[in-house]
Amino acid sequence: MAKIPNALVQPWPSAGAIGADRRGLLTSGEGIYVTDGHGRKLIDGPAGMWCVNVGHRNADLARVMQEQALELSYNSPWYTTSSPADALADALAKRAPGDLEHVFLTTGGSSAVETALRIMQFANNVRGRPDKKLMVSRQGGYHGSTYLSASLNGRPRDQDWMDSATHLVRKLSSPNPFRRPEGMSIEAFEDSLVAEFAALIETEGAERIGAFVAEPIQASGGVIVPPPGYLQRMRALCAENDILFIADEVVTAFGRLGSVFASKDVFGIEPDMITFAKGVTSGYFPLGGVMVSARLFEELRRSNHPDAMFAHGLTYSSHPVGCAVALKNLELLEGGILDHVNAIAGHFQAGLKSLEDLPLVGEVRGLGLMACIECVADRVNNNPLTLDLEVGKRIDGHCQELGLLVRPLINMCVMSPPLTITTEQVDTMVDILRRGISRTMDDLVREGLWKG
Repeated sequence: MAKIPNALVQPWPSAGAIGADRRGLLTSGEGIYVTDGHGRKLIDGPAGMWCVNVGHRNADLARVMQEQALELSYNSPWYTTSSPADALADALAKRAPGDLEHVFLTTGGSSAVETALRIMQFANNVRGRPDKKLMVSRQGGYHGSTYLSASLNGRPRDQDWMDSATHLVRKLSSPNPFRRPEGMSIEAFEDSLVAEFAALIETEGAERIGAFVAEPIQASGGVIVPPPGYLQRMRALCAENDILFIADEVVTAFGRLGSVFASKDVFGIEPDMITFAKGVTSGYFPLGGVMVSARLFEELRRSNHPDAMFAHGLTYSSHPVGCAVALKNLELLEGGILDHVNAIAGHFQAGLKSLEDLPLVGEVRGLGLMACIECVADRVNNNPLTLDLEVGKRIDGHCQELGLLVRPLINMCVMSPPLTITTEQVDTMVDILRRGISRTMDDLVREGLWKG
């Protein structure tokens, strides 16, 4: 039998390396640090995948996980529930904005977004509106890997070779001020984005559009912080046209921006649904969910089809171990970590912003404890490095040698460390990034890829 090059297939492989590539090994973690297969201690710049919010090796979460597994390791959500699931649902309903009083718990972000979209479809079927199914998302957005959620994605290369429900999706422009037309003010840019959505509603018809799905900050798209009034105006357009506004807070909820949910606290909006995952358990257990408007459920209960079945569920919905971990995680966040985020966010953003004096850096942007360093070949035109689209990986390689794990995205580096990071650790992270980017600039000049 031929030897399999690598039995473990990991996410997002290229066809030429699928089943053969091997990712870097991590062996342990402690606080904001991880240790790699070479024994190097690295700051976990991406907090895993935006998710290790309370840090690695948290004894409280590990203890709760063990205790719940010994008490009740699993129950079928089709026939029963558990005390942790009931308690978590109540806790989230009390903290969610507006009338988001119900939660459907899932296994992660993709299944949370998929559930929200299926709720929208189900609701319109029950209410006698079978044509109101179009989903509006945006270029640069990322919403998951399941079929409907992935169909919303608008990042480069995500759908080049993958099938999706393109007939159900319409995509608007990314609300990226850095890439706005030359000479256009932020205010005019915001106006144009809102006008684009209004024109789409006019063209397609409000009677055909079921939902607008948006990350408050486009995370994997490069930490895109929209113009100040953009989300509120888009929310108003949705309300005027009976379009569900689904805020995808898989990244921004549970402390990343200093609040349990950021939609109202940070952006002043009350969505019809909020999807979440990642930070709800700080990555210690796979769990996600969708908060749902009480009004929406009331409309379903008043419909002429009381026997209509929402035929959707997951074997691990409302998993008791995950729910117990989420409850303890919420306690830790509200026990001081959220206050810490709000206190340190200014220092974090200012430190990273200082990197804009490097010639390779076009912009540093972010909010709370999430940021992006975007590299450009030409600051006048803000062109990405077309000759070297892997510049982020180069920076990551140098930073790992210096003690920092970076999340590279083509010509960008995303930073979203554990929320427990200290002022001194932020300074160390910024210093390593400066040295890593400087070394990368030297490489690009030496290889003739960039003139500097």
